[in-house]
Amino acid sequence: MRRTKITVVGAGNVGASVAAYASAAELGDVVLVDIIDGVPQGKGLDLFETTPVLGVDTKIIGTGDYEETRGSDLVVITAGIARKPGMSRDDLLATNVKIVGEVAQKAAAASPDAIMIIISNPLDAMVYTAWKKSGFSPRRVLGMAGVLDTARFRSFIAMELGVSVEDIHALVLGGHGDTMVPLTRYCSVGGIPVSALIPSGRLDQIVQRTRDGGAEIVGLLKTGSAYYAPAASAVQMAASILRDKKRVLPAAAYLDGEYGQRDIFVGVPAVLGALGVERVLELELTAEEKAAFERSVNAVRGLMADVDKLL
Repeated sequence: MRRTKITVVGAGNVGASVAAYASAAELGDVVLVDIIDGVPQGKGLDLFETTPVLGVDTKIIGTGDYEETRGSDLVVITAGIARKPGMSRDDLLATNVKIVGEVAQKAAAASPDAIMIIISNPLDAMVYTAWKKSGFSPRRVLGMAGVLDTARFRSFIAMELGVSVEDIHALVLGGHGDTMVPLTRYCSVGGIPVSALIPSGRLDQIVQRTRDGGAEIVGLLKTGSAYYAPAASAVQMAASILRDKKRVLPAAAYLDGEYGQRDIFVGVPAVLGALGVERVLELELTAEEKAAFERSVNAVRGLMADVDKLL
C-alpha cells in the first residue's frame, strides 16, 4: 500500500519541529526541504534516528531538491525569515512574499494534488500568496493560525484557573496578529462559561495577552520567534486532513460569502478533512464581535493589497 508523504519546506526550528511531531504521530514519511545544503540532510538524518527510540516506522529525509518531494499528499510551508524583537509580523511581508511564492510554486509543480498548510508570517497574507502562486483550489490551501492562537488562549485560561487545558474550549477568529478576535462568549471550562469564572476585567487582560502571545515569546527569545506551539498546531491540522477526521478547527480559510466576506483567507472555524477545508462554520456574531472581526478582515485585506503589488 502506498505510504502517505509529507513535505515540510524550511528546515529551521519550526520546520524541524513539524517533521518531528509528524513523525512521532506516524502521519507519514517526511521530506524536509531547505536551500541551505547540509541542514535538511543533517536534521532529517537526526530525526530518522529518533524513530527506533519512539517505536515509529516513518522515513525522514532532508533535501534541497523538490524532485524528492514529488507526489506528496501534504505540504507544510514554514520557509521565510522569522520575527526579531521590535518587528511586527507585517514587517516580514516583502521578504516572505518572494520566498513563500517561489516555494509554493515549486511544491505545487511537484505535488499537484497536495494540500498546503502555511505557517510563514504574516500568516493570512502568506496563505493568499501561496494560493496565488500554487494555482490550487482555495480549499486546498489554508493557514495555521487559529489553532495556535486558540491554544495560547486556552493555556492562559488554564494558568489563571489552575485547571487542565483539556477542559478548556475556546475560539479565536480573524487575522493572525494584533487584530485577532478571541471570542470569550464561546469559551468554556468544563462546560461552564468562562465569564462565570473569571471577572471581565481580568478576562480582557488574558485576551490581550493572547493577541501579544507571539511578541511575548519573541521578546523572551531575542533571536527568533515561537516554534514548538506553531509546529504542534500545524500537525494537529495535518492529522485531521490526512486521517480524514473532519475535526472542527480554527484555520485561515478562504471565504466565499461566509461572514459576509469574499476572496479572503482569514481565521474561522472549519471542518478539516481529506479534501482540505471541507466546510466553513458560520457563527452568529454580536454587533461588537462582528465589528471586531470586520476590523481584522480589513487589516488582512490591506496586506493582501500589498501582496498583489509584489507578486
